[in-house]
Amino acid sequence: MIAIASDHGGYALKQTLVEYLAARGVQAEDLGCGGEPVDYPDYAEKLCRAVLAGQYERGILVCGTGIGMSIAANKIHGIRAALCADCYSAEMARQHNDANVLCLGGRTLGSELAKKIVDTYLDTPFSHGEHHCQRIAKIKDLEE
Repeated sequence: MIAIASDHGGYALKQTLVEYLAARGVQAEDLGCGGEPVDYPDYAEKLCRAVLAGQYERGILVCGTGIGMSIAANKIHGIRAALCADCYSAEMARQHNDANVLCLGGRTLGSELAKKIVDTYLDTPFSHGEHHCQRIAKIKDLEE
């Protein structure tokens, strides 16, 4: 199961993705917001803490550009959030970086491209290559 959340700037795209994920048969829980003006760090924290607690395998965060969500999410130890605007970046984020959170821009991406990015992110496994594992370990060391 995955989690998805947004601020008001990403609300419309989040709603589109919630419907898309359901049609695709992906279990996704919507952690908010409901479209009202909110502060994106609150939703980034809520989703990321739930991912780290093991409630969800991965998460998707959406704000106006995806930048704010990615900055906030990456402040939380153990989160590897990737802001992706194309499928190749989403593939590499999973394959090489084992990204556990995908960030998207609701005002910068069209819904069809966003769906393709989400598909790529969800369908790409982490490679478990030795050099990628070493690099992720170094990222974890930076958190200390």
